[in-house]
Amino acid sequence: MAEPAAARGVALAEGTLAGDRRALARLLTAVENRTPAAEAALRRLHPAAGRAHLVGVTGAPGSGKSTLVAALIGELRAAGRSVAVVAVDPSSPITGGALLGDRVRMQSYASDDGVFIRSMASRGHAGGLAASSVAAATVLDAAGFDVILLETVGTGQSEVEVAAAADTTVILEAPEMGDEVQAIKAGLLEVADIVVVNKGDRPGAQRTAGELRAMLTAAPNPRLARAADGAAAAPSAAERPHPNRLEVLVTTATTGEGVAELVAAVDRHRAGLRAGGEGIALRRARAAALVWALLGDRVRERLLAPALAAATTATLDAAGRHELDPYAAADRLLAALVGAERKA
Repeated sequence: MAEPAAARGVALAEGTLAGDRRALARLLTAVENRTPAAEAALRRLHPAAGRAHLVGVTGAPGSGKSTLVAALIGELRAAGRSVAVVAVDPSSPITGGALLGDRVRMQSYASDDGVFIRSMASRGHAGGLAASSVAAATVLDAAGFDVILLETVGTGQSEVEVAAAADTTVILEAPEMGDEVQAIKAGLLEVADIVVVNKGDRPGAQRTAGELRAMLTAAPNPRLARAADGAAAAPSAAERPHPNRLEVLVTTATTGEGVAELVAAVDRHRAGLRAGGEGIALRRARAAALVWALLGDRVRERLLAPALAAATTATLDAAGRHELDPYAAADRLLAALVGAERKA
């Protein structure tokens, strides 16, 4: 079975590289389901990726992320740049599929060959950015899109994953909702490269932007301040470069006001990364996050394979009965895995 799956994956990869949209759509489905064909395809496509600009768009629910993403598509297409969107939706608790279907908001681009939009389920992942979405971005990168927009659920607590996946992270706030305070509490500003106050036509939008600028001036970059204090950080976040000062912009996505300025800010950030050589650190952080995630999956798969399943279950049961502490259980499982590898 493995060989046919690998052949299917390579065929889908070749079709994707050749510009076959049907092959691209089928491959993204395989990636979302984490099939053997997807792994074979990603092995083939990885060397062809690395040229696109990945832009993460996140923020509190109701801040207008999908509307702004649609406006960004229009602005980028007007400049002749191809755009792909990975819109990560909450998962259905029954089917695991995406619920919101952000593509409905972007139907005007359905016939545009320079735009490809895909909704994917978060599958309960706390930060909204499913691991498969990062792999999907790699596929779209290899397919030749200039810009890939990663729009996340915006649950507000674990959006640091966007920073690990994106070259530029845009955090959205809505005026007069206290979101700027919530953003600080949730640590969202620690992963931001650009902060956008959307719905700029509402009263208080400029005031909210001013308050955010004042906060960010007083504390230039919360992440950098924590690093200077020696605080621990996740490997992907710690390695990711950030600007010393964050730009705060105001947009009205429904009218397009301020969207051109946002695209210019995103381009400035990318140029700054290239000039400072920080793009290399970004790609290393992104690769590290993927490698660690895959390593965890593969270790779990091997421990649950028939040869070790009984011992793994017994160890977990012992931890559940408090006969083993979790650390001792983890050490025992790791030792069992190493022993099995040596015997093999």
